Order: sequence, then structure tokens, then C-alpha cells
Amino acid sequence: MSHVFPRHSRKTLPTVVRGEGAFLYDTDGKAYFDGSGGAAVSCLGHSDPAVIAAIKAQLDATAFAHTGFFTSEPAEELADKLIANAPGSLDRVYLVSGGSEAMESALKLARQYMLEKGEPKRRHVIARRQSYHGNTLGALATGGNLWRREPFSPLLMETHHVAPCYAYRGQEADETSYDYGQRVAQELEDKILELGPEEVLAFVAEPVVGATSGAVPPVEGYFKRVRDICDKYGVLLILDEVMCGMGRTGSLFAYEQEHISPDICAIAKGLGAGYQPIGAMLCTSEIYDVIRDGSGFFQHGHTYNGHPTAAAAALAVAKRLIDDEVASNVAPLGAKLQHELNNTFGQHPHIGDIRGRGLFLGLELVKDRGTKEPFDPGLALAPRLKAAAFEAGLICYPMGGTIDGKRGAHILLAPPFIMEPSHIDLIVGTLEAAIEKVLS
Repeated sequence: MSHVFPRHSRKTLPTVVRGEGAFLYDTDGKAYFDGSGGAAVSCLGHSDPAVIAAIKAQLDATAFAHTGFFTSEPAEELADKLIANAPGSLDRVYLVSGGSEAMESALKLARQYMLEKGEPKRRHVIARRQSYHGNTLGALATGGNLWRREPFSPLLMETHHVAPCYAYRGQEADETSYDYGQRVAQELEDKILELGPEEVLAFVAEPVVGATSGAVPPVEGYFKRVRDICDKYGVLLILDEVMCGMGRTGSLFAYEQEHISPDICAIAKGLGAGYQPIGAMLCTSEIYDVIRDGSGFFQHGHTYNGHPTAAAAALAVAKRLIDDEVASNVAPLGAKLQHELNNTFGQHPHIGDIRGRGLFLGLELVKDRGTKEPFDPGLALAPRLKAAAFEAGLICYPMGGTIDGKRGAHILLAPPFIMEPSHIDLIVGTLEAAIEKVLS
């Protein structure tokens, strides 16, 4: 009998015993290709010698020291490395233990910044429907994932949501993609004016939407318009790159491809690549300086902030991605994978859209390709597809509720950056067989 409290109490899971490259192995020796990197985490696979060596070396030196008393060399070096490679005006790094913590830190920093700046009325947070920003209460309230929010809604702070930039579902037939992006971005300005510009704190968005909608990229010009709106009304732009950052979309920071810079950015998942739990909040010098020159104290914190061993692991990951140019594999491998997905599923009667950037790709399932009608949610396609693919040796990330939290389903792919071109056939072939098994 197990005393572990699992995610699902009615499922029996295999026990993982070994990871090697892009594969995980259970106690029976069965191999599973990690086609989703867990949840877009394992960008370097499961046996990177440089990262493992860095963790061991740090454990031999200092495993842990509380940041109320010490800083550490790996934390300092990691912050320097991230800022040196972050386009725009980000200047400071606050290290935490994961994505939800990074987003909670971002929200609290935004509020404290406005207080110390002398704008205490600013309290409203605006985000987008069909988004996900974490599972702690503040991050959950900010996100627009209705399925995750609903049970806890009485506990959540007030937030506001506007339309996502989701061209497959939202763009009109007589509308260009650019005009569509400008239209949905205008909803942000309208909401700011409705709430009162002097009372709006921040706008929060994923540059490429992850688990909730399935690798949905923005259309050209959307985020430039969003940045202009935020600047016009003094609203902070917080970008959540927990899932889509650290090279996943083909650039180290996903926002780089939008030719903008945020005021605050959250990263995690690929930052530690699964070797240690870690996340980070990055902010501009303008925000940091207001705190430094005001109270001098960020009224926030966690026991494992800046954990030396986690920082050492993340520094080794960053060096592998940047210095060893592992992240440069993402764009060409992603293009090949997307090409094969289009070849196999581009005319599939039940695949309505194939989308994404780099090695962050999604396939949206539909009952009718012509009308985009979704399947009945009662069919539970997502868990059935997950199970069928897993049985066949492919780990992927299907989710339901793609359209509005209840209707729609998609499959998310986020394989390791160290995958071989030959693995593409494995992914596509196994996925094709799983889809055929579930939909036949």
C-alpha cells in the first residue's frame, strides 16, 4: 500500500527507474519517449552529464543557505547569465522554486511597486480567457482556465479577463490576421478604460499559450499593440514564460519574437530542465530601483528562494542552452516536426489546426474539420488519447476544454531539444496510431 497522495487516486502508475536522453524507463524496462518533456520541462532530456556534475559539485560545497543570511555564487552567476541574454530592459532576477511561485512573486512585486511609486489605487489585474498562470491562489485567479478555477472561485481574488489571441477560433473570415490581432488587443484598452486607468495594475499574458489552449501563438502585431496600450496607461506588462520560455519556441525568451520587452517576466520549467525545482521572476531596473530607493525590502519570500543547488543546476542548464548552443536545435527540429505533423494530419478529418513555434506544438481535435465543431466533452478524448499514446510508449500532453474550459480538446507536444531527427517519425507514427485507436 502506498502512502503517497497522487494526482489521481484511481489510477495506477508505473514506477520510473531510469532516464536516458529523451527516454524514461519503468521497472519492467519499458521505454517511453518523452514527447511533452513532462509538462514542457525536460528540454535537455534525462541524463545530461554537465547538469548532473554541477549539482553534485554544489552539494559537495553548500547544498542550502537561506537568502535572509547569504547569497551564493551560483545564484549570482545564474542571474548574470539570464540578464545578459534577456532582450530589452530586464535587469534583476528573483529566484524561486517553480512557475506558480514566480507568478505570485510577479503579482506581489507589481502591487508593491505601485504602492512605493505613490499609486496605491492600482489594484486591478487583467489577463486573458483560456490562459493558465499557476495553481496557487493568486496565479489561479489571474489565469483564465475555467476548469481549474471553478472549484476554488470563492477563494480567488477579483481579476478581469479579455479575449485571447486565438486566430483559429476568433479570426473572422473577412479579417486579416493583423486586423484580428488589433481587434482583440483593443479589448485590453477597453477594459482598462472601463475599470479606470488609474486603478489598473497589470496585464498578464503567455506569449505563446501553453497547456490550456495548446501552443497558441499570437498573430503579428498583437503584442506590439498590447505593449503600446500598457505604456499609454502606465499598466505593467507581465509575461508568463513558465512553459514557453527558455528556448522552447526557438528563442531563449519567447517575447523576443514579438519585438517587445515586458516589465516583469516569469520563467521556470525549462530553466531547471527537471534536474532541480526552480523558477525565476525577472524585472526591470526601474521597478527594482523604486523598491531599493523606497522601503528597500520586497515584502515577499519563500524558504527556498535562491536555493544554491537549484541555482547551480539552472546555471548548468543555461550554459548548455546558450554556450553549447543546444537551444539552436529548436527551430530546425521544430520545423521538421511541424512539417511531418502537417504531412500526416494536415487533411485529417478530426485535426482542425496544427500550430505552435519551435518545439512547442499543438494539434486541435474537432468532430468536423469544415465547421470546427468540437467533439462532445463527454467522450473524454484527452485522457483517452493520453492513455493510448502512453501505452504505445509516447508521453504527450492532451487536454480538454480548449475552447472555453469545457468544449474542445488538443494535444500538446514539447519534446527535448536533444531529440534526434529520427525521433520525429516515432512521435508522429505513435500519435497517429493513438488517434486512430481512440477515434475509430
